[in-house]
Amino acid sequence: MSEPGRSLVVPPAPGLPSGAVIPAAELVERFSRSPGPGGQSVNTADTRVELLFAPGTSTAFTPSQRARILRTLADRITHGQISVTASEHRSQLRNRVAARERLVALLREGVAPPPPPRRATRPSKAAQRRRVESKKLAGRTKALRGRVRDL
Repeated sequence: MSEPGRSLVVPPAPGLPSGAVIPAAELVERFSRSPGPGGQSVNTADTRVELLFAPGTSTAFTPSQRARILRTLADRITHGQISVTASEHRSQLRNRVAARERLVALLREGVAPPPPPRRATRPSKAAQRRRVESKKLAGRTKALRGRVRDL
């Protein structure tokens, strides 16, 4: 994984055969105070990291890859940017690494091609027959569970 402050390396994935390198200039990191426990430094250290990336203007992807990312991650994009936050660690550096890893996972998911369409199939005649026979057998079994009558 790439280090914070440097270009972000996206390893090869489906839809991204040779991987990609996002220049550091295209990534924006913002820091703020993280909620939750932290002891004495809870209100002094800006450990929460928000990583912003604009896929529509990125030079790291081909036009078709950009279009696919914009289409599949449309619900995650606000004002043309993908925002990823990390605040689970007490260290700003570890949160920066976590945010970058999340962005890579998101981009790999977004650039992946859609799965092939489902091909409709029918059960075979023998399978249909077995299904009906098992239903009849279950019905007979349940019918025998009734009250016993004197003849």
